[in-house]
Amino acid sequence: MKLALVVPGGVDRTGKYRVIPVLLALIERLAREHEVHVFALRQEARPDRWELAGATIHNIGDGWQRLRAIAAIRAEHRRAPFDLMQAIFSGSCSLVAVGAARSLRLPSLVHIAGGELVALRDIGYGGRLTWRARLREAVVLRAADRVTAASAPIVDSLHRLGVEARRVPLGVDLCRWAPLAPRRREHACARLIHVASLNRVKDQATLLRALAVLAQSGVPFRMDMVGVDTLDGEVHRLVEELGLQAHVHLLGFRTQDELRPLMAGADLLVMSSRHEAGPLVALEAAVMGVPTVGTAVGHIAEWAPNAALAVPVGDWAALSGAIHQVLGDEALRLRLALSAQRRAIQEDAEETARTFETLYVQLLAKGLGR
Repeated sequence: MKLALVVPGGVDRTGKYRVIPVLLALIERLAREHEVHVFALRQEARPDRWELAGATIHNIGDGWQRLRAIAAIRAEHRRAPFDLMQAIFSGSCSLVAVGAARSLRLPSLVHIAGGELVALRDIGYGGRLTWRARLREAVVLRAADRVTAASAPIVDSLHRLGVEARRVPLGVDLCRWAPLAPRRREHACARLIHVASLNRVKDQATLLRALAVLAQSGVPFRMDMVGVDTLDGEVHRLVEELGLQAHVHLLGFRTQDELRPLMAGADLLVMSSRHEAGPLVALEAAVMGVPTVGTAVGHIAEWAPNAALAVPVGDWAALSGAIHQVLGDEALRLRLALSAQRRAIQEDAEETARTFETLYVQLLAKGLGR
């Protein structure tokens, strides 16, 4: 098959920086058997083309991205016809993929992997903030031949909108994240880790307030926070205001190679997001034998209570209590870790690619889009 994948970015030519690891894992596996062309709306500001993970990356760049992306897809189709279009993320990506597919009479898939279905107005986040965006999503998702989503809560959200969808997690590359058996804690000082860009959606303010309660209760811990700062030092200042300098270490961005040993040395992943389709890091942690405590979003919500502990969004007191509970009960921590690891390994990158390939074959067999 010749496949067109439309993505917002995450496919930097370095393969290390400004990438989405699970996306690269999927592309690499699809490219083993198929000719894959990835149309990135804005990986770089200027249009360009390069090879990555066995696929050809077409960077659209700034200015009239949707129209130029459709034109680029049509031009490549004229060179040699595509069989199918897929958007990873909805919004502009789905508009391009479904629009191009309709114009070429090809089947299309849309995968929901982010905040396309929410409207967090107080922080200006989500794909449903305006009536235009809501209308666009309603039209595009119904025009797609198949819709998939990363986790059960997102599938449920689609069903409430009247859109049929299938759950397809974007799995971890087990070749790069070799599984480690869950391990007993070796240190009295608990090693916590949080991996996410510092932004309003990830809600590190709630996380830090939970950690402040934990510190006040006398629990010894170290928290490594990994992620790019998009808030101009706001999180750093809150660490100081809450007196957490001795506990919290802000490490900034880390490549996957740098992140793995940090994760392997952790006892618990803690997430505080207001919304997630994943988070993907929960899968990476699970593979490494590390359980997750976090807010009831995405995989954390669907795994609770047997493979994760989930608390209400924004509830720092409950988050602190859940962390305290897991750190105080080693048998519970290991049970969560083992259950989470089983799930993450069963739904790894190979399984993701196989599932999508099955959907592709089904669409082509039905002649959808023709």
